[in-house]
Amino acid sequence: MGRPMRHVGATSSSARTQRNWYCYAKTVAEQAAWELAKERKLDLVVINPSLVLGPLLQMAVNASTWHIAKYLDGSVQTYANAAQAYVHVQDVADAHARAYETPDAHGRYLCAGRTLHRAEVCRILAKFFPEYPVPTRCKEGAGEMKKGCRFSSRRIMDLGVGITPASQCLYDTVTSLQDKGILPRRDADMS
Repeated sequence: MGRPMRHVGATSSSARTQRNWYCYAKTVAEQAAWELAKERKLDLVVINPSLVLGPLLQMAVNASTWHIAKYLDGSVQTYANAAQAYVHVQDVADAHARAYETPDAHGRYLCAGRTLHRAEVCRILAKFFPEYPVPTRCKEGAGEMKKGCRFSSRRIMDLGVGITPASQCLYDTVTSLQDKGILPRRDADMS
């Protein structure tokens, strides 16, 4: 097979190496889909969401929801010096439906909302849910905050897909974790 692929078509250094297996696997799977579509002369449309949040279907915490739950359940006392783009699960579902129903849809569609630094994520969580022990300090200290990538979801919005604000994504994720009993509800007096 030759040398292993080191770059996966991302612009951030963390996503360009095989150390980020999740992104690497997603990229390789999409490349295989494009090759198969070309080989079989199929019209392929791909929706590429950022980190997906919102109400859960499952009764277990997955990697995306753990990303938020850990800031509320007391398992971490600091946040990482990192930034991430978020998108609501309902926006992703709408994107898939609209891409399927739109004859002119073609190619790749990025479905990403606003990029937030973990500090901003924690500030939003603390504002909505002050009863939880949300971290207020960065694990890496008071150095320069890392900047996230800037994305454009213009193509997906041109299909009529709206992008839910990141704060609503966070709120809906936490209330779903509470509703499913994954994250115990706490009284505001317990904070």
